[in-house]
Amino acid sequence: MIVSSKELYKVTRKKNFAIPAPNYVDQVSIKAYIEVAEKLNLPIILAYAEVHKKFLTFDEAIYLGKYYAEKAKIPAVLHLDHGTTKELIIRAIDEGFKSVMIDASMDSFEDNVKKTREIVEYAHLRGVVVEAEIGHVGGGEDYKSKDNSNSIYTTVEEAKKFVELTEVDSLAISIGTAHGTYKGKPVIDFKRLMEIRNAIDTPLVLHGGSSTGDDNLRRCATEGISKINIYTDLVTAAFNKTKNTKYNDYYELRNAQIEGMKECLEHYYDVFQTKKFIE
Repeated sequence: MIVSSKELYKVTRKKNFAIPAPNYVDQVSIKAYIEVAEKLNLPIILAYAEVHKKFLTFDEAIYLGKYYAEKAKIPAVLHLDHGTTKELIIRAIDEGFKSVMIDASMDSFEDNVKKTREIVEYAHLRGVVVEAEIGHVGGGEDYKSKDNSNSIYTTVEEAKKFVELTEVDSLAISIGTAHGTYKGKPVIDFKRLMEIRNAIDTPLVLHGGSSTGDDNLRRCATEGISKINIYTDLVTAAFNKTKNTKYNDYYELRNAQIEGMKECLEHYYDVFQTKKFIE
């Protein structure tokens, strides 16, 4: 069933756990994610990233997302991830996405506020929630150390001011993660996470979860993060599974990829302590 993340995040804040948000890029991946969630009887956030249009068109993403999310036996949030194009974000809202992200994190603070506020006003009138990013989560390929990367860490002061000015429903913060695969070892600023969590009531989101390490992610989930995005680790797991599996045809190859993704996602459900949702 398709739901809004708003009520789910209330539970994450109260019980201190996170919900995984895997990016789907085709029919195979979205079905695999839902099967894992149904097996565990836990909610899932099905994210489609604007940057993945080269793999899956937006029209296809809408049809696949709505079809499988509506059929799901568990709460499923249909979420637009890293939306940068206003027209695409508006269309996602109009076409049935229950959650959208406006990513203007590389703009000035003032422009980020302006763009986010515009989307918030449009979305809230239609019962859709909005995620935005303050600070900037860079790329793992540029991460050499916490002091030598292209990430811009979120400050407590800007986080407080941003949510007050935009009334955004969830906030992606930068505390040491990066998108993709790291060159260096990620160092998470847990002190900053706790300061932001204590300063605002808005649910917090972590981007760049892949390769961040189980201990780091478990602490993030139990110390203030409500949603953790995962993608690179899932497709890497699918690829690695095929390398260690004998297959004789396309179907056996595809099944190995599916099993790799499912094993990886189930692992992260455990790391994120999502089981607290039903405890």
